[in-house]
Amino acid sequence: MTTARTVLTIAALTLREATRRRVLVALSVLTVALIALSGWGFSRLAAESGGSALTSGEARLTASIVLNLVMFGFSLIAALGTAFLAGPTVSGETESGIALAVLARPIRRSAYLLGKWLGLAVFGSGFVVLAGLAQCLVVRATTDYWPPEPVTALALLAAQTTVLLTLAVLLSTAISPMASGVVAVGLFCTTWVAGVVGGVGEGLGNEAVARVGAVSRVLLPTDGLWQGAMHAFQDPSVFATFGGSDVEAFPFLSSSPLTVAYLAWAALWVAMVWGLAATSFVRKDL
Repeated sequence: MTTARTVLTIAALTLREATRRRVLVALSVLTVALIALSGWGFSRLAAESGGSALTSGEARLTASIVLNLVMFGFSLIAALGTAFLAGPTVSGETESGIALAVLARPIRRSAYLLGKWLGLAVFGSGFVVLAGLAQCLVVRATTDYWPPEPVTALALLAAQTTVLLTLAVLLSTAISPMASGVVAVGLFCTTWVAGVVGGVGEGLGNEAVARVGAVSRVLLPTDGLWQGAMHAFQDPSVFATFGGSDVEAFPFLSSSPLTVAYLAWAALWVAMVWGLAATSFVRKDL
């Protein structure tokens, strides 16, 4: 069996196993609940707009901001799901001895790990794209608002999920399944908070505080990709309404799209962290 075929086979088995776990049920319940709750909220927003409590521009602007808030909820659900799937899938199987049954065959450990990572990446990215698309359709049906760049936004959410998943895979090669999930989600939340702090610093013109967000987005690109997704989801009129530094200080608005250089860094970051995970897994005493 060639290496590529091995990777694809393990990825398919990992994807099938992920869909069987109770995590998928939990993700589905949380997603449906969030879509239903947000759908009710957006319908009330449309009713207020129809009753002249809000102008059409205000309703569109509000829908844009609330959409970013709801999408953050989806990104958090995806982060929780992928992080807690990666631990049991990689570390759990090595601890239980299941991985030995596969690795006893002439299969490279790096190919085994790549197949696991690929299957989980497809699962996590597919979930966040489908959930995000469903949310966009709900917003369109209730408020007639449609994001300016939905494909870019959903792709960046998928990339954010992949970045966190890669970190969780690295952690799972060194620590227990539960600990790897907790640490990965903790770093995800810490980076988001650092990004908010950095945004406040930019709004206040404080370079030292603003640097906190910039550094955190380099160390872990999840918040940087989230900023790009928000920019693609939000209505361009938000800048004319809020304008200037006020936009930087609001945690659910983004003033500028991502640069090609940052996207390249995010891709390089994933490659480097996966390389560290492969090195750790190859040297791991099974």
